[in-house]
Amino acid sequence: MLRTTDYGLIMKIALIGYGKMGQMVEQAALREGIEVVAVLDPVAGSRGELKDADVCIAFTEPNAAIDNIKAAGDARIAMVVGTTGWYDRLDEARALVEASGIGFVYGSNFSVGVNLMFKIAGYAAGLFSHFPSHDPFIEEAHHKFKKDAPSGTALSLKKLVEAEYDRDIPTSSTRAGYIPGRHSVGFDSEADTLTINHTARSRAGFAEGALLAARWIVGRKGFFEFSEIIEEHLRRAP
Repeated sequence: MLRTTDYGLIMKIALIGYGKMGQMVEQAALREGIEVVAVLDPVAGSRGELKDADVCIAFTEPNAAIDNIKAAGDARIAMVVGTTGWYDRLDEARALVEASGIGFVYGSNFSVGVNLMFKIAGYAAGLFSHFPSHDPFIEEAHHKFKKDAPSGTALSLKKLVEAEYDRDIPTSSTRAGYIPGRHSVGFDSEADTLTINHTARSRAGFAEGALLAARWIVGRKGFFEFSEIIEEHLRRAP
């Protein structure tokens, strides 16, 4: 039986990648009554078939992203990709999605909080760009296992701020310990500093956002960014 939500219909999901994020998505799905019919992971082991799902959610190594998109397209399965570090191949991914006719969502961060931070940071940059006394900067920190640096989220923030300043914005990265994720956008002057911070306490927010995207993309076709789903939600808000 289809499970109806505000964002579409979803029956069954497949997980591509069964590391910490894949396991977190599975736990969140089970809490919501969503059936996980397949897990595909060359290291942790696989079960089930991709073709039995309505939508797949991928959190993998960056170099596997394009092959995973090809697999979803071949199976005609809608797809959500939470992997970052592969955006130099976005045009190739878009072509694969359009050729297969599937629905596809990607995003540098699937946390609702981070996506609202994008909007706040962009607005703040627009204000501060009128005051040369304040210099913008971006800082991010993640666990030592994260491969890409700066993070996809930091690059998204950098793009937003640079759109207002039309120059390179200094961006720093830290990889240490077990930090789930921390991002800051700051505006510093001789007199004061204003900083916008987001700290992930766990990966649960990313998993919930990925499921939000999965519910939304079922029944749709095309190439979308997660921020578009957030924008639609804000437009629909009373």
